[in-house]
Amino acid sequence: MSKVQQLSVSKTSVSKVAILVLAIVFAAGLFVVGFDQGHIFSVVYGEQAFVDLTIHELTHDMRHAAGFPCH
Repeated sequence: MSKVQQLSVSKTSVSKVAILVLAIVFAAGLFVVGFDQGHIFSVVYGEQAFVDLTIHELTHDMRHAAGFPCH
């Protein structure tokens, strides 16, 4: 007697919407860590946000670890 074996292959793919959302989150994170100099909080605090540099100070060490010069 011969044995019959079935092989089922599941083909799943990542949604294009999920890839787009992750790309947007990555780009926003890159901006915040690497380039923000008060721009994000300037919507709420105005010109004072460029003086305080809150996000810059919070991500300062991470900027240098990632290779972004900031001063």
